[in-house]
Amino acid sequence: MSLPASIPGNSASSLAIDSQSLDSLRLQAKQAPDKALKLAAKQFETVFMNMMLKSMRDATPQDGAFDSEQTKMFTSMLDQQLSQNMGSRGIGLAELMVKQLSRKGNNDAQSVTAAPETVTRGGVAATPAITAASVALPSAYTENVQQDFVQRMLPHAAIASRETGLPAHQMIGQAALESGWGHRTIRMADGTDSHNLFGIKAGANWTGKVAEVKTTEYHNGVASKPTEKFRAYDSYADAFRDYASQLSGNKRYADVIKQGGNAHGFAQALQDAGYATDPKYAEKLVKVISRVNSLA
Repeated sequence: MSLPASIPGNSASSLAIDSQSLDSLRLQAKQAPDKALKLAAKQFETVFMNMMLKSMRDATPQDGAFDSEQTKMFTSMLDQQLSQNMGSRGIGLAELMVKQLSRKGNNDAQSVTAAPETVTRGGVAATPAITAASVALPSAYTENVQQDFVQRMLPHAAIASRETGLPAHQMIGQAALESGWGHRTIRMADGTDSHNLFGIKAGANWTGKVAEVKTTEYHNGVASKPTEKFRAYDSYADAFRDYASQLSGNKRYADVIKQGGNAHGFAQALQDAGYATDPKYAEKLVKVISRVNSLA
């Protein structure tokens, strides 16, 4: 078994925790900032995986007949080598860090890390600042996230589909667009998930839990940022149930229901009904619904 390499100048196989490698990295940061950023992100990814492996080892019972300080030492060395081998291939974390931190990807970084801001109108809210179209994730990781979201929401959407007559994949598409594939849902004051996938506000008739977040509202073309109350649910199943009730029980969304399986008509009817003030809302929603269709 070979020990993890730490050769000055061989920055691809050395860690920043090595003093000589750190000096080399600092020099690169001055001479070639973009290259140094990629290298630092790669090394962070390697250290992260090593920490993850160590945590897994610590959580595993180690008082067997063949366990000793020597075996622990060699296991640690093996984990370090394994983490570097995995880091050389990458898991997408380094790419995400580079995109967020580099000047070139500054706009994408802001869209990923921005606090949830909700554009509201008429009691129902949309969150264009944190939609799937603006969340920058590596392609492989994105596909896994999207696939997981679709599979988790499919049973709830199927029930809502029977109530509204709308295809499940269209409702999942809107939930994905509104919540950033479940990664940008509205949060409670203590940081827990409100399960509000569709940005529905808590009006005077709402008697359930609420989550208060800052929103962006437009009145006569003038933007304001009040703190509004949004409905909070115990589960995503409840969120889909309430969403279905809102669409089927409100005359405002009658045209949405009439569209049936027409994704373009469904998206445009939502926009026309004022579900969101984003002028490209229908266009974005159609793209996400198409993506959901390919994953379902």
